[in-house]
Amino acid sequence: MAKRVYQVWKGSNKFFFGGRLVFGPDAKSLLVTVLLILIPSVLFCTLVVRHIRHEFNNAGYAILVVAILLAIYVLGLLLVTSARDPGIVPRASHPPEEDFNYESSASVDASGRHTPSLQFPRTKEVHVNGMVVRVKYCDTCMLYRPPRCSHCSICNNCVEKFDHHCPWVGQCIGMRNYRYFFMFVSSATILCIYVFSISALYIKILMNRDQGTVWRAMKESPASVVLMAYCFISLWFVGGLTGFHLYLIGTNQTTYENFRYRADSRLNVYNRGCVNNFIEVFCTAIKPSKNKFRSFVQQEVQRQPTTRTREPEVADEAGVGPRSKIEDDLELGGDLLKISQRRNVDANNDDFDIRSRGSNVGRRDSSDTADLSLDQQNPSVQSDARHSSWGRRSGSWEIAPDVAAMNAAAAQNRSNNDQ
Repeated sequence: MAKRVYQVWKGSNKFFFGGRLVFGPDAKSLLVTVLLILIPSVLFCTLVVRHIRHEFNNAGYAILVVAILLAIYVLGLLLVTSARDPGIVPRASHPPEEDFNYESSASVDASGRHTPSLQFPRTKEVHVNGMVVRVKYCDTCMLYRPPRCSHCSICNNCVEKFDHHCPWVGQCIGMRNYRYFFMFVSSATILCIYVFSISALYIKILMNRDQGTVWRAMKESPASVVLMAYCFISLWFVGGLTGFHLYLIGTNQTTYENFRYRADSRLNVYNRGCVNNFIEVFCTAIKPSKNKFRSFVQQEVQRQPTTRTREPEVADEAGVGPRSKIEDDLELGGDLLKISQRRNVDANNDDFDIRSRGSNVGRRDSSDTADLSLDQQNPSVQSDARHSSWGRRSGSWEIAPDVAAMNAAAAQNRSNNDQ
């Protein structure tokens, strides 16, 4: 059965509802963030707004409705930020062949052949707004990252306009969810300010109603005190984060670029002016996802190799062309057969020499000298003698006629030398 893309996804993402929702690998931290928003909101509506609504008649219900809507709005933005594709660049199935390079110093494999090692240029230069920008090659995704793209080590994906990986959201923040991330942070800041303000107003109402001190009002409504303290601490985080990202949007930077290139003092080629930068983030259409997680995986066609790492076969002596492997194997088998036959002939000749030397022990020195001179004068005779014995049956001591004639000529030469 064919599988879908999200089922064979190589990144570290987690998918739900059949690939419709995509989260980061640390999606469990999203539950903590939800509880940090939901619990204070429930306490605020039940312990503060429920008592204060009687002080303002119909306006008290408006305070409750605003609190509920703000909480739902913040939780909705949190889900949209965390459950969508942040701008993942699909991985390539093979490296870019147009950028193949071979080292001049080739490596030697086990068979002794020289194989050039394949290399990729680590960077490429592209033009952005009329200026040259250097992009890097990603070994994991096997592609050159687009400008402002970076590889997230947590999600194991290349993300366009990568800002950072947020553990509270459990997702990378990139091109397709940065707008919602900023809206989530800024709305959470507004919710904290709202809860803090209404809780402080309730403490003020208690002081005026009972003509008491602030300490007496705080004892009468401890929930208001706890919510004020909680919102004050939270404002340092979400409020500071909101201000920082307002600065990044106004200068058209990402968190990654701001922290990495802060000391370089390089020119920001993406800055289009404060107003245009805000328009780019909030008033432009979000690009569609480059990944279809629910589509079926298509079998990739086997690609023909475009490069050869083996050396070309050596042409034969006739100059016809490269010799096939079958011809080489046949020739090698014939050579091995000749070698084995020659070894058998040599062994039989040695046995014959031992028998013939038994009767000529006294003339050993002179016969060796004659054999040496005979071998030097007639090298072809010795070779032909070996070839002539190939027809002898294995295990038989019968001497072939040409071998016997050669031995007789050798004996005649020895007798002449002795005389």
